[in-house]
Amino acid sequence: MRKRELKNIEWGLLVAVIILCIIGLVALFSATQETEYGDFNKQCIWLVVSLVIMVAFMLIDYEMLVKISPILYGIFILLLIVVLFTTPINGASSWFNIGFFSFQPGEFAKIFVILFLALAMSKIKERGTTEINKPTRLLIILAIIGLPVLLIIKQPDYGTAAAFLVALALMLITAGIDKKYIIVTVLIMAISIPLLYNFVLPDHAKKRIDIFLNPESDPRGAGYNIIQSKLAIGAGGLTGMGLFKGNQTQLGFLYPKTTDFIYSVIGEEMGFIAAGAIIILYVFLVTKCIYVAKTAKDEVGALIASGIAGIFLFHMVENIGMVMGLLPITGVPLPFISYGGSSLITNFICIGILLNISSKRQKTIFVSR
Repeated sequence: MRKRELKNIEWGLLVAVIILCIIGLVALFSATQETEYGDFNKQCIWLVVSLVIMVAFMLIDYEMLVKISPILYGIFILLLIVVLFTTPINGASSWFNIGFFSFQPGEFAKIFVILFLALAMSKIKERGTTEINKPTRLLIILAIIGLPVLLIIKQPDYGTAAAFLVALALMLITAGIDKKYIIVTVLIMAISIPLLYNFVLPDHAKKRIDIFLNPESDPRGAGYNIIQSKLAIGAGGLTGMGLFKGNQTQLGFLYPKTTDFIYSVIGEEMGFIAAGAIIILYVFLVTKCIYVAKTAKDEVGALIASGIAGIFLFHMVENIGMVMGLLPITGVPLPFISYGGSSLITNFICIGILLNISSKRQKTIFVSR
């Protein structure tokens, strides 16, 4: 990598995610003492592996990744089909168990679907700036993302499927989608939500929504986790109860405390200051992603950065929202903080690609007149 490219890199992205990782490791260290720090030790290993992989994706030109994205897209579509025939874990067929590593193809698919979408959208826009608004072109884009989304819903994993849709929305906005399509989509969603709830969603998904609206209706069953999570966050106060001192965390009331509810651990033991700092870091991260999109050297780079911004934005809002009782529980991990090898590696690949895009940009030079 040339000296000019190193100067162009948006290093603030890396600083933000490293701080998030450190906070996550501290929370994991406290949350895993009764298991002799098993998940904490594994997460440290995955962090080192993720950093190495991030550097590789930072050095490989993202244009080459985009060129081979149709092949990678096809590979992960096959993996998403095959994973449906594996033994379900916690009711979902989402993982391949490979020795000590559980490989979740839905996580990695986010990257390659975004790359392929960026390629397709850029090819469409090469024919004219208004081509993206033609119904036939939009159907092609929807077909590209619709296949993996349907396969992930089949697992079932509604949270990951929703992350794809948020990424698509930001990419379409970046591509210049007409406002009329946005308005129509919002209206369709408003009409379809009650229809989906009553006639399409399976019973377990309906139950999650019912519990979200009224967790006290089943305090010892489906509403138990969210009630304990809200108690933990509320008990933390401004500065927290201290590491190893959280009641819900250390007495086993929070579950799963190393993945879905890691933010509750932070709120209880580190307090509002640490929990608020995490939200600020995520806002900074998403803002930097959008800035990379705005300053990218080409349409493809802008679309990829927008898609990644959508992934991070959804995961942050959904995870923090669900543990606070503001959104339904979907099992979405908190990026760079929740325990999980697939999630951590995927997120660092995204950061590597963002750093790659930022290194190739031509920063605007403002000339005073």
